Amino acid sequence: MKKLLLASLLAIQTLSFAQERPKLVVGIVVDQMKMEYLYRFSNDFSENGFKRLMRDGYAYHNMHYNYLPTYTAPGHASIYTGTTPAFHGIVGNEWYNKATGKEMYCTDDNSVTTIGDGTESEGKMSPSNLQSSTITDELKLATNFKGKVIGISIKDRGAILPAGHFADWAFWFSKTGSFISSTFYGKELPSWVSQFNNEKHFEKYANQKWELFKPKETYNESLTDNNPYEGKLFKKAPFFPYNLKEMYESNNAGILRSTPFGNNLIADFAKVAIEKEQLGHDAITDFLALSFSSTDYIGHVLGPRSIELQDAYLRLDETIADLLNYLDKKVGKNNYLVFLTADHAGAENVTYLKDNKYDVDNIVSKNFDNTLRKFSEDKFGVDVVLNNSNFNLFLNKKLIEEQNLELEDVIETFRAFLYEQKFIKKVYSEEDILENSGTDYFLNAIAKGYDPTQNGELVYVFKPAYIEYSTTGTSHGSLYTYDTHVPLLWYGWNIPKGENYNKHVITEIAPTIALKLKITLPNSTEAEVLEEVLK
Repeated sequence: MKKLLLASLLAIQTLSFAQERPKLVVGIVVDQMKMEYLYRFSNDFSENGFKRLMRDGYAYHNMHYNYLPTYTAPGHASIYTGTTPAFHGIVGNEWYNKATGKEMYCTDDNSVTTIGDGTESEGKMSPSNLQSSTITDELKLATNFKGKVIGISIKDRGAILPAGHFADWAFWFSKTGSFISSTFYGKELPSWVSQFNNEKHFEKYANQKWELFKPKETYNESLTDNNPYEGKLFKKAPFFPYNLKEMYESNNAGILRSTPFGNNLIADFAKVAIEKEQLGHDAITDFLALSFSSTDYIGHVLGPRSIELQDAYLRLDETIADLLNYLDKKVGKNNYLVFLTADHAGAENVTYLKDNKYDVDNIVSKNFDNTLRKFSEDKFGVDVVLNNSNFNLFLNKKLIEEQNLELEDVIETFRAFLYEQKFIKKVYSEEDILENSGTDYFLNAIAKGYDPTQNGELVYVFKPAYIEYSTTGTSHGSLYTYDTHVPLLWYGWNIPKGENYNKHVITEIAPTIALKLKITLPNSTEAEVLEEVLK
């Protein structure tokens, strides 16, 4: 009898432990989403999308990135590793590799090939350049690789980096209209993916018009349609409605990236993945990493004050609502954990600010590069600039030595010249960065994004509101709040209702999930956590 009682108690304890994890974690990253959009468009959202997450979950209103540069790949990597580019090694979307003397892309991997109906280059991708473990990696290890991890995005980097090194699959969108992957994950696509592709789901979006989702008067939070701060969408004047069928026939399925329907397609595919892979089907926790990228494409081309961007968010709100309802039915209301954040925010259009009497201007990359190279030739007789990108200036050390120049003198000469430029706020040398004491806000953010084996001899910071981009649309990348301030919403399994206005940083997400799931912390995280959602 005692043995039977002991066995029963052990069984109860085992069951109790198993119930301390949700069946499914869904990570949602919205590309180029400012926290301000949740405020500005609030009156026009439904009650069941963003508002449901904020009303019934926990909202962090003052969440920030804490490093330079604020781009897509470093953002996704930092969310999921709980650390910054200085440790996880993803220092940009693409960057100059001073070891090889060539440009490299964040997920490039020539050892793998495309699987699925995509071009050769689209699938030569893997997480091999990511140096730290992710929360998804730690979940795989914690479950003896029984828990499934899948990453899905329009962008390859938005799917691959969150899914980590041990993912079952990462899928991204090809300009052919298909979801593809690489041989890093398997020899051939799962049958359900091939079936989804064969059904050509993208065509229902590519063969329609993009019209306003709501009555035109709804969009009074945006500038007028076809304003001078918008670029052209696939050579089409920025004016509703857009004939997507005509644009698709003139280009390829890639046109969906720059419409709200790219997000719809991701949600469609995600729901099939949940069903066919049986994510959240048993007591072993699975992880689905979703990245909605179309908001970034639209923001870059048309800007943060465009009706098109507002329309994209009103539609995404409905997409989020539909996805939550699907999770309620398929996984169960109390069985899944959701977090929603962004990989970076975005700046105001510089021309718009200038037209309203803010003394700023856009920086033309080619002109900036030519200015630096001409200065080098005038000063030293040779061009010692190897590369100028991602706020980094790389110098040709070999040529400097051959010319009998002192590297330190060259660095200080370039620093002084950079300070002469109207748009430069701060300039730091590699020595400054590596000796960082943490007291200088700018320097501290640069140090967190700096890898001495991959970054340049000088790193500079533009003055506020200046961006290196065209006169229309917008971009991001700086360490100012317009690029760092993003939403963080938690919802679902064991999440209290509430909100927080204290400043927090994006690297607190992954370790918080680890402690929430009671698994190992990602290996490079500083392990600062969000206590409110753990209580």
